[in-house]
Amino acid sequence: MLKLRFIRTCLFSPFLINQSSSSSSYSFPPNKTISFASRSQMGSFTTLSQSSPRLLFRQLFEKESSTYTYLLADSSHPDKPALLIDPVDKTVDRDLSLVKELGLKLIYAMNTHVHADHVTGTGLIKGKVPGVKSVISKASGSKADVFVEPGDKIFFGNLFLEVRATPGHTLGCVTYVTGDGPDQPQPRMAFTGDALLIRGCGRTDFQGGSSRQLYNSVHSQIFSLPKETLLYPAHDYKGFTVTTVGEEMLYNPRLTKDEETFKSIMENLNLPYPKMIDVAVPANMVCGLQDLESKAN
Repeated sequence: MLKLRFIRTCLFSPFLINQSSSSSSYSFPPNKTISFASRSQMGSFTTLSQSSPRLLFRQLFEKESSTYTYLLADSSHPDKPALLIDPVDKTVDRDLSLVKELGLKLIYAMNTHVHADHVTGTGLIKGKVPGVKSVISKASGSKADVFVEPGDKIFFGNLFLEVRATPGHTLGCVTYVTGDGPDQPQPRMAFTGDALLIRGCGRTDFQGGSSRQLYNSVHSQIFSLPKETLLYPAHDYKGFTVTTVGEEMLYNPRLTKDEETFKSIMENLNLPYPKMIDVAVPANMVCGLQDLESKAN
């Protein structure tokens, strides 16, 4: 298991913050624990607040792509190490301002997958906060400082996130799940990216997507978590902020169906070509920054 130092959590209650305006990489063998020195700053806004004495948690929103970014930190640790999940380039300054206001040390900027609807903020964050490591799955094939694989653990302080492979929307999708243990957040939290949305799921018709793979990923890796587990997606288009495993097992209109019905639903969505895909995917394959070397040639 790969383990990176994150934070511990417990209970929370959501407060949503809306955004109103519009390298060499290190690959680590699986089943290892990895720890980097925390050295960073974070800015502050209130989003989701936690009753846990350890976990500081905020849910942030970028309205143009309807993307959620998540800030987690171990507030009980002397360094207050923190991480951001799925940051967006347009809201990097807001996010870093929040990190700074809260007195946190940002150590990781993480993605659940290579996004097609926005440019990730990880590259900009690395340029503004020395020492921050970008994180993405090895299966994504993109650039980053840290490549994670199923079973790896990412530690921030005394808390950690477990990596679960949930491909199907893209080949490299992962879900980050808070740790299981008395000193970890209860109920557990899972950051599902585009694999599982609130009463929905990500499309499967591009970037190596597969409806069968997505169906099996959700049922084996997410629906296998305790029913009270809180689920936080990368997007929502109807104003919802959080759901649970139990809710989605009962009410998700796609994933409550059998596999063949789900496959038929996904094959007949007839969705338009994503308007940002030709810009976002190439940028996100290089950590959200244009390839300056090739551009110079």
